[in-house]
Amino acid sequence: MKRRYFLQTSGAASATLLAGCKTSTPANEKKINILFIMDDQHRGDCIGAAGADWLDTPNLDRLANEGAMFTRSYSSMPSCLPARAGILTGLRPWNHGLLSFLTIPNKYRVEMPQLFTDGGYRTHVAGKNHFYGAKHGYQTCEVEEIDKRLRPDGLYRDDYMRWMQLNHPDKHPKGGAPSFTDHRGNRPWPYEEAIHPTTWTAERAKAFLREYDGDAPWFLKFSCHRPHPPFDAPKRLMNYYKAKELPQPVVGDWAKEQFSDATGSIYNSPSSGLGHYSVTETHDSRAAYYASITHVDEKIGEVLQVLEERGELENTLILFTADHGDMMGDHHHWRKVYAYEPSAHIPMIIRWPSALHIPMERGQKLDHLVELRDIMPTFLDAAGLPIPNGLDGESMINILRNPDCTWREVLDLEHSSQYFSEQAYVALTDKQYKYIRFMQTGKEQLFDLMNDPMETKNISDPKRLTAWRKRMIAFLEERGEEWVKDGELVLQTRRMRYGPNFAKQMIKPADPECEVRFNPPYDPVPLAEYLKRLKKVEPYVSADPNAQRPA
Repeated sequence: MKRRYFLQTSGAASATLLAGCKTSTPANEKKINILFIMDDQHRGDCIGAAGADWLDTPNLDRLANEGAMFTRSYSSMPSCLPARAGILTGLRPWNHGLLSFLTIPNKYRVEMPQLFTDGGYRTHVAGKNHFYGAKHGYQTCEVEEIDKRLRPDGLYRDDYMRWMQLNHPDKHPKGGAPSFTDHRGNRPWPYEEAIHPTTWTAERAKAFLREYDGDAPWFLKFSCHRPHPPFDAPKRLMNYYKAKELPQPVVGDWAKEQFSDATGSIYNSPSSGLGHYSVTETHDSRAAYYASITHVDEKIGEVLQVLEERGELENTLILFTADHGDMMGDHHHWRKVYAYEPSAHIPMIIRWPSALHIPMERGQKLDHLVELRDIMPTFLDAAGLPIPNGLDGESMINILRNPDCTWREVLDLEHSSQYFSEQAYVALTDKQYKYIRFMQTGKEQLFDLMNDPMETKNISDPKRLTAWRKRMIAFLEERGEEWVKDGELVLQTRRMRYGPNFAKQMIKPADPECEVRFNPPYDPVPLAEYLKRLKKVEPYVSADPNAQRPA
């Protein structure tokens, strides 16, 4: 009912959408502030408090110890832009309509920042938004996107890049990295730490906290681009992790069988979504990734210190999350978009202020199935602002107030083809099991997450699969005969990058080509061809003539 109501209001104004909203937490005499901290491509298992004893994240550990950590938190569409669409709208992927790594529209009909601006909050973002244009309801933005597609009309805006060009014209904003999909290690930031993008982002967040002196409550999004590649943390951190004994990738039996031909060098294919690389190359890549996480954690600590200095800590709700994870060589996979835990499982930590009077003991680990769509209603609830009808997300404040509250029992994940054609999937998890259906091949996987959290054993058998197929049919049948016909799952014959709800949710297309890009012909290459190409890519030649490839 909620979903139908939301989609039927495509021509309604915001005021109409807010009519009949769910009751939120009663407004306090002094509204609480919201500090929304996120980074990019941060695995859910890569926090000290989550069990990563090799990883230094004292500030995230502090937030977990002073709040609550959700251990079953996911990104339903685990790539940058679609994941952020879920945060922005409070909707699951099919309902916001962005089913692949493509552009977020200029404006959705309901957007979280606009609701806070309209609700009397001073709204600001420092760092990576990944929205084009940048605001989407924020009053002010200082963004770090480092997007080479900067356009004269300002659609692709980057304040950090402009700052570098004005203040450090002799230094490249990318630090010499060839791309933002490069997983190689041994490439620390070549300049002083003070001009690193992560440092710049933290400085802008700190400046906002220090300089804002208004009476209205504030909503600050502090969003770091790292640990998304390039893995260019300061050399001190990279060397620290490179010298440590680090966990090696986990490779399941199914992956050994399917991806035995994915051998190669990370220096030949640094942006690949697959790759079985040497122990040394993998270790160096992981060391650089962990270094980036610790660098972000250091900056989170600096922002928290300013918050305490301002006396705002106990009137500020703090939430930390990421848009998705990174496979980092597990199952011979790299990067994101996959339904597997390293890609889809993300951190979710909430530290609540004493002003909210949450009865839960701090430091709890909660196993409720939560997702990025839940962030909007959580913030609105905590702020005492109306929660629009029709959201797919639910307020996590309900869990903090009563862990036994009614909550979703199954969560959906999906992604269209990105790297190779067989990749498109829809998945369901009920915490114990995860069922993945590859929509263009009919291949199925089932994992027991309780007993096999790294998904090494595909336990799909006819009896188990029958029950999960029924669940999937019930979930997909609303999409029509292209997905379910005569009670059976249908193989997809085209790549669906935008779903039909995309146009219904947006005010106007993000660019003139948007209409013709709906459901383009199926074009990623088959997996066999993708694996062949890994071996054909020429080795990367560094722009630095003194750079040496590791042995």
